[in-house]
Amino acid sequence: QVQLVESGGGLVQAGGSLRLSCAASARTFDSYTMGWFRQAPGKEREFVAAIRWNSGSTDYADSVKGRFTISRDNAKKTVVLRMNSLKPEDTANYYCAANLRGIRLRDGTVYDYWGQGTQVTVSS
Repeated sequence: QVQLVESGGGLVQAGGSLRLSCAASARTFDSYTMGWFRQAPGKEREFVAAIRWNSGSTDYADSVKGRFTISRDNAKKTVVLRMNSLKPEDTANYYCAANLRGIRLRDGTVYDYWGQGTQVTVSS
């Protein structure tokens, strides 16, 4: 069982930065592939970024590649999403998620555990 709690969301001006954190309660946090997803009002949930548990390799949505960076600190049981050069299009609720399979990282149905989300609002 994994409990995930996101934090770090807020209001930021376009071009600014935010650091989102996801704290996990699981003892075996380092066994999970972690992902970030987002959902804007009236829109479907979309993949943002993920990091594998085994290789540490990362994957990013094309819309955020080069601007966002995902990382993890297994000792602190935390996954972080650093967001730079934010755009109004980035406005959404951001969710962290965990899975033990490490496959189909962009598919939300693969993930077993989800946080409750943190709101990111980017003003133009």
